[in-house]
Formats: sequence, structure tokens, C-alpha cells
Amino acid sequence: MAIPCDVIDRKQVESAVEQVREQLGRISVLINNAGWIGVGPMETLTLEDYRHSLDLHFWASLYTTLAVLPDMRSRHEGRIVNISSIGGKISVPHLLAYSTGKFAVAGFSEGLRSEVLRDNIYVTTVYPGLMRTGSPRNATFKGKHREEYAWFSISAALPPGSINAQRAAQQVIRACEKGDAELIISLPAKLAIKFHQLFPGASATILALANRMLPAPGGIGSQAALGKDSFSKVSPSWITTLNERAAERNNEVA
Repeated sequence: MAIPCDVIDRKQVESAVEQVREQLGRISVLINNAGWIGVGPMETLTLEDYRHSLDLHFWASLYTTLAVLPDMRSRHEGRIVNISSIGGKISVPHLLAYSTGKFAVAGFSEGLRSEVLRDNIYVTTVYPGLMRTGSPRNATFKGKHREEYAWFSISAALPPGSINAQRAAQQVIRACEKGDAELIISLPAKLAIKFHQLFPGASATILALANRMLPAPGGIGSQAALGKDSFSKVSPSWITTLNERAAERNNEVA
């Protein structure tokens, strides 16, 4: 059962939840997975980029949670899964607004688990690394948008740095069933997060060096272009084949 809903709008969220209850009965599992990816140097980001990231990653997750939580508490059972990101553990250059929203939902999710565990409600926070979802073509890119799209789409396409979306989804479902507190998806993500936790200074230095290799501000500036409008000779290409196949499979191609 699919219901169109703008999850940034609390009234639409409450209406959608009510429709689910009317058609399917009680809600035992909530998975918050709506997301937005905005790529570009800090100089190109606007206040609206930060607001949009917080609206979609944090506020939308809060709205859906508040809509289902009273019923879960009354029954003393439930599962809530919040999809954050490796960007909710490590703030990566050229993804600053995105990471801000992902950090917010991570903080909410981790604290929520402690609050509702007494009601037998298990909250799982998920931190995926790079996944081959095909979504870069629907992400937004600023500055030198073709160069930004190239590095981002290639990074998200190459194994073993990225993981198949179906495999990731299976891990999410297992973590939900078990009521795990946290799930970090992919070995590279686990290693990067552990290194960042143990050596935050060194991690920041490495990220600063990486930032020097990313495109400088310029191009279209603060204007936003979709990934599908940012193609170049570099991407899409044979290097991004796996991600292009994922885009077809996951309905990312209009």
C-alpha cells in the first residue's frame, strides 16, 4: 500500500499514518528512510540547504515517530528504525548540510531509544556507508556541478567501497527484528568510523587533505543542478555501471 505524502508536512504525515491504520491495522514497525543529498563546497551552500536537510532528515523523522509512538506505548511493543548515514558519524567535506541533518536524526534516534526502551519499544539507528542505489542522478550539485557529480557518483559506484542496496536492506531488517541499538553498514564504513572515534585529530587532517582535492567553488555557484543534468565524459561511464544498473532497478530513472 503506497500513500503519497510530503513527510516535511506534519499534517500530511498524520493523515498518512491514519490511512495506514484504517487499511492495515496497528503499526508495529516504523522505518524513517526519506533523504536528500546535496553536494558542493561550503561557499555554495545557503541557509535553505541546511533547513531542508534538517526538515527532511530530522523533523520528518520526528513527525512520523510522534504519530506512531502513543499507540506503540499503549501496547508496550514496537520497532522504530532511523536511517542516518556515515555522514551522521563523520562530517565529510562538500556534504556539510547533508551531514548536519544526519547528525541531528542520529542524536534524536539514540536518545529516543533510551527513553522508550521501558515500553518495550526498540529504536535502531542505522549508519550506512556508500551504497549503490542509483540516487546520485537525483541528488543536487552546486558549484562546479559536473565535477562534483563525477567524484560523488564514482565513489558511490565502486566496490568494495560501496555496497549493494539490497544487501544493505536485508541488514536493516535483521537489525530491526533483533532490536539492535546500532547498525553500521559496510566494512569500510565501520573502519572509517572507528578510526575517527579513536583518532579524531588525524581523521580531521585526512579529511582536510581530501577537501583540497575536491572541486573549488565556482561554476554555477549557489544554484543547484540535479545529477542527471550534471553528466560529463567521466560520469556516467563504465566506471559507474553498477550504479547505473541500480538506478534502473530502484526507479531512479524517470
